[in-house]
Amino acid sequence: MRFRLKACGLHLSGSAIALSLVLGALWLGWYQWPGWYLTSALHVVAIVVMVDLVLGPILTLIVANPGKRRAELARDIGVIVAVQLVALGYGAHTLWGGRPLYYAFSVDRLELVQASDLKSENIAYGRRANASLAPFWYSRPRWIWAPLPDDPQEAEKIVAAMLVGGPDVIQMPRYFRPWDSGLAQLRKHLVKVDELSFFAPGERRSLARRMAERGLAADQANAMVMSGRSRRVLAVFDPGTMQIRALIRAD
Repeated sequence: MRFRLKACGLHLSGSAIALSLVLGALWLGWYQWPGWYLTSALHVVAIVVMVDLVLGPILTLIVANPGKRRAELARDIGVIVAVQLVALGYGAHTLWGGRPLYYAFSVDRLELVQASDLKSENIAYGRRANASLAPFWYSRPRWIWAPLPDDPQEAEKIVAAMLVGGPDVIQMPRYFRPWDSGLAQLRKHLVKVDELSFFAPGERRSLARRMAERGLAADQANAMVMSGRSRRVLAVFDPGTMQIRALIRAD
């Protein structure tokens, strides 16, 4: 039993180190709050952790029979490690493809833009026309303003295309502008938390309570919704300085 436990412990330690390096780099680079929440990244992380830190070491505990020939034992553990590497590769690839690249203010809301939201042709166009705000492989999340173009015809084309499933302006880096340049426009769209129809009545009450717990006024026009692929948070601003005071979950 001692041999099995030692093999399991070594396997667990190695798996934990590899997993920590990969997930730690992704978290530090791209998935800090609210990125991990808005992208629902924990679902992918849970699968990888289950395979690499639970299933793999348990299987090693089972197959690590001291009576086995070393070649046979090495083969069995090699198969387990291969499965773990596939799971880790799947998780890393999925998280890399869905990494947050922008928190964009557009029209009347804040929206998360993930790497998978951007088509290669729009990225290439953005690098030519707006290189300072276009994404590169090493780009970390940035706060930007994504207004519709000043040309009415061009703006109309984007809106019309979006209505039939085409790309939105938040997926077109060539139109991105610095965050600070959009704050005056953003201020015009701040509302009271109980006026945000994006949240259910129960969620608005919960958000107002959480704002009060943090010393934030829930009866002022200081809030805006921030949307991800399947989740939303409440962004609370200081209407004077336009600094973000809090990003609050509704659940």
